[in-house]
Amino acid sequence: MEKSTNQSIDKNFSNLLESIELAAQSSGTSSKQITLVVVTKKQPLEHINTLYSLGQCHFGENRVEEALPKIDASSTNLTNPPPTWHMIGTIQSRKARTAIEHFDVIHSVASLKLAKRLSKYASESSITVPVLIQCNTSGELSKSGLDASTPDKSNKHLIETVSQITDLPGLHIAGLMTMAPYTTNPELSRPTFRNLRILRDTLSSTFQNITFKELSMGMSGDFGVAIQEGATIIRVGTYIFNNNI
Repeated sequence: MEKSTNQSIDKNFSNLLESIELAAQSSGTSSKQITLVVVTKKQPLEHINTLYSLGQCHFGENRVEEALPKIDASSTNLTNPPPTWHMIGTIQSRKARTAIEHFDVIHSVASLKLAKRLSKYASESSITVPVLIQCNTSGELSKSGLDASTPDKSNKHLIETVSQITDLPGLHIAGLMTMAPYTTNPELSRPTFRNLRILRDTLSSTFQNITFKELSMGMSGDFGVAIQEGATIIRVGTYIFNNNI
């Protein structure tokens, strides 16, 4: 993989924004309703600075330990407005406190056990952190998240687990997150994204005091399909840093 340059990042970022706009138009929505989270895994601070200078304010990391120096540096150097940092990867139990203390949004609340731990640390710090409940809507055994293979009210275990998570202090349930199976054909991801939208509608009707507004779904190879299926947050890295899409 060739090392990204500021010039290629600028070009790829511009192309990405155009593609997001086209996907939004094709689905009858506005690109203003879609939050782009740029995934900066394994990327140097220089690339974050470049994207920030282009107007990008939302960044995502998969690993807590890799993210910390980037978050610390950005809090000093990038302040108007400060970047919003999203935790999008698996959170180990021993890293839960650090995640709560450093990230602005957590996408990967994949179990009741983790939710309880995050709630404990948020409450101890007297803060409320926006979180998304990670759901396995593809049925893949390798995927983390609550089992949402049946995204309707027949999935009583899922609804009961979500109910327990929504009762936890210190967590603001902002919505849902999923990951599609890896494929070179974006259309094959559509059922995974559609299931998350159906699940959101099911949960919104079940828990009428929570909107589950955000749907975090879609990555570099399939964000267009995700937008068509209702994504409000997309997580894109490869498209910008190694654009072979």
